[in-house]
Amino acid sequence: MKIEVVTIGDELLLGFTIDTNAAHLARELAAIGVEIVRRSTVGDTADEIASGVREALERSDGVITTGGLGPTADDMTKPAIARIFGREMRFDEGIAQWLRDRWAQLGRGKIPESNFAQAMIPDGAEIIPNAHGSAPGIWLEDSRGKWVAMLPGVPREMRSMLADELIPRISRRTGETSKNVVMSWTLRTTGIGESALYDLLGELGRTVDGLHPAFLPSIEGVDIRLTSRDAPQAEAIQRLEHAVEQLRSVIGAHIYGEGGSDLAAVVLDMCKADGIRIAVAESCTGGLLGARITSVPGSSAVFLGGVLAYDNSVKTELLGVDAAMIEETGAVSEVVAAAMARGVRTRLSADLGIAITGIAGPGGGTSEKPVGTVWIALDGRVTKARGLRLIGDRTEVRQRAAQSALDLVRRALQTG
Repeated sequence: MKIEVVTIGDELLLGFTIDTNAAHLARELAAIGVEIVRRSTVGDTADEIASGVREALERSDGVITTGGLGPTADDMTKPAIARIFGREMRFDEGIAQWLRDRWAQLGRGKIPESNFAQAMIPDGAEIIPNAHGSAPGIWLEDSRGKWVAMLPGVPREMRSMLADELIPRISRRTGETSKNVVMSWTLRTTGIGESALYDLLGELGRTVDGLHPAFLPSIEGVDIRLTSRDAPQAEAIQRLEHAVEQLRSVIGAHIYGEGGSDLAAVVLDMCKADGIRIAVAESCTGGLLGARITSVPGSSAVFLGGVLAYDNSVKTELLGVDAAMIEETGAVSEVVAAAMARGVRTRLSADLGIAITGIAGPGGGTSEKPVGTVWIALDGRVTKARGLRLIGDRTEVRQRAAQSALDLVRRALQTG
């Protein structure tokens, strides 16, 4: 079965809202062996919606739309798609009464008249119940068996309706004979660039047992994703496990997790297992490292606290860094980073101190220390320091520095 997704809304086209719905749809449908062959986004006008859905229907067996099912004037999805199917719009009293009852149960008083626009549906359409909102979904099908499923754009509502109503319906249409799935496995790496990773893998960077790795770089590192298509689930799992084992044998040192693993959570688990309590001293990252750590539930079992030593006076007065050392080497140097790590460890009675100092830009760089120069240091259970030249704008340099600090801890704890 070929399915296309059309997401609807000017806010998506203008970039004010990130389209997470299409990605979720793709993942969930792949799990039942149905692949989305194309995704597109259109604006809120009836002509744009009709054109986008009509073209998608010509290429596919079915189309899923999200957005444009609310009570306001820019919610044109239903009438626009009804026009494609040659259907008139009609008022559904059952939906209207459901809306009245819902308003009463929520204690909202009298329902606004505009909400009754949600009770207008195309002739011959089937209702897709919405347990989390006021906009019911619509299933519309023609004589050829081509269909459009209209879902609301609110992610929580869309995801619930997809799981409870749409996936079971699509599964029935694909038939019990179709047991193949689309399954992916992602390895997360950091501390190595995309091209270096590709070269390190050699032939495995092109194909692993017939599976072609996709390299997905980001600020956090490079993800390697393997995807198995058109195979039974047990076979797909076996192929992916064998392929992942081969990749790990070559690049294992750079891998910190799988799927959606967060490096901060990985590091905290390692520290917890070893009974290590940590503290941080941050200059150029301004608290990003501490925020990464404390965003992980249960981080209080490991993380004691930190010092934002942005000004040199804070480095000297709170962390005990020698002012003469800063004067001689500059605040961005190996020795200052090491002194910051030692200072925060001793003052907070931690087992491991982690420090970052650097030049995030856009100004402040020199020929010897350009923007992106960063020093990271560890002190205590392990003692290490690393100098980096990070690329990107100010935000990216700071984010990469925090990720690099976490990775330094991971690697140090792994090797002892």
